[in-house]
Amino acid sequence: MSNFSTARIFSDNMVLQFSKPLSVFGTGVDGTKITVSITGEEAAQTTTVVKDGRWLAMLPPQPAQDCVELTVTDGADTTVFRNVAVGAVWLAGGQSNMELELQTCNSGPESLENDDTPNVRFYYTMKKSIADDSFFESEKQMGWCDFSNKESAKHWSAVGYYFAKELSERLGVIVGIVGCNWGGTSASAWLKREYADGETSIYFDEYDKATEGKSLEQLKQEYLDYQAYHAEWERKSAEYYTTAPNPTWDGCLEYCGENKYPGPPSPLNPMSPGVLHKSMVERVAPYTMSGVIWYQGESDDHRPDMYYKLLNQMIRCWRDDWNDDDLFFVIGQLPMHKWEADPDFKNWCKIREAQAKTCRTVQNTALAVLTDCGEFSEIHPKDKKTPGHRFCLAALNGFYHVEFTDDTEEEPGFSTFNPEVYDPLWNSDSVDVFVSTGMSLEVKNASGEMTGFELMDADGEWHKAQAELSERERWNAGEGSEILHITGVECPCGVRYLWTNYTDDIPLFDSENGVPLPPFVLTKPGYKG
Repeated sequence: MSNFSTARIFSDNMVLQFSKPLSVFGTGVDGTKITVSITGEEAAQTTTVVKDGRWLAMLPPQPAQDCVELTVTDGADTTVFRNVAVGAVWLAGGQSNMELELQTCNSGPESLENDDTPNVRFYYTMKKSIADDSFFESEKQMGWCDFSNKESAKHWSAVGYYFAKELSERLGVIVGIVGCNWGGTSASAWLKREYADGETSIYFDEYDKATEGKSLEQLKQEYLDYQAYHAEWERKSAEYYTTAPNPTWDGCLEYCGENKYPGPPSPLNPMSPGVLHKSMVERVAPYTMSGVIWYQGESDDHRPDMYYKLLNQMIRCWRDDWNDDDLFFVIGQLPMHKWEADPDFKNWCKIREAQAKTCRTVQNTALAVLTDCGEFSEIHPKDKKTPGHRFCLAALNGFYHVEFTDDTEEEPGFSTFNPEVYDPLWNSDSVDVFVSTGMSLEVKNASGEMTGFELMDADGEWHKAQAELSERERWNAGEGSEILHITGVECPCGVRYLWTNYTDDIPLFDSENGVPLPPFVLTKPGYKG
């Protein structure tokens, strides 16, 4: 048996990050000396020693290139990884809308049939919630694949694929995507317990209370029993919806029994706080990468007021995991969504605002605005090409500092994706909102009207408002700024835009790149409702 092993994410066909120090890591017998070397334009070698069962070696930054080899040896045993590329590496993280497979999205079958995408490679972090013996046996089957392996590619994250495809075309390098996502998960599942501070500790406190006094074996068995129950429930549910003339949710419950999703708190349950950080994030960190594209928030809509803090804690946690304070995050702002039978709870509005606020206040982040990418009464919109494109635009501008328009490369335009809403000017009968967008806004909805604006009166009531784009010259505002003049309430104390869980009437878009103006909410300083 060898005295060392590399983390499973290191395999033939992998993509290593260009222009950043490269971390190579694994496990081994304490005291074993490990030598890591790379061939290519700037061949390099480094050594390290196994300590506390782990080792980490750092290679100097490499230029983008293809067909290099990475060698790891202890002098007695040697592992050589071949067909290695050095390019751009991004992690595709989040829940089901990032997890949704290429074969399932509306453009996926055509892409799988007709796309020629040699410069995208994919590694999927194994989706198991606990590191038992079967975990490590299953993980041995994981490895990097390219798009020519269509059996693998059809299971790739659709958003991740379209993001990587466009990014590779724009940058002219091979792009590697590390899939690390799981449907239905809260951001708390991807967070270490010690990073949940203050109000967000409720996620872990509830778990502790629910599992108190139970043995590990009991918790495991409870979840296994739930899985058997839920599998039968889903079978009966499919049967009901296929045969019932007028199916309803209440009718489904009457036919199938209680829906116990997402199951009991357990270290086997991927919905439990901290579980996926341990079983997935820790399996790929600190693999060197540019950053993370993050599409999540739906499963935290029951606590929207704490999502800003939760998301910030997760970002801090991951940056520490990667030993990289500059690890870039592109955050997908949730699209419009509402179930047909539900009222407008306005909880997704708060999630969207938390996502936008994070990109305004946390360095090395960018916002991918997806508000127009939703479907009514469908939490999994099937268009994933547009979100992939938006993530790519945000990464190009925010991380790579590339400015361009979709129509021409000769006349680049702005594409800033963290619009700042300046402090508004509160008038007696109107509000003038300065928006530093880097965009050239235009009205593009069916009615041609600037809908979606509301003003709040002194009593805290919100009212539909009228809005128009003011001339920059009136305010001596420079290029890259827009002024929204909003009227309809005397002595307004608040203004908001698209403050709804769902609407298909989205008026304002960037005329250059077709990106919507993000929703926003502002309150007059000193107002106490």
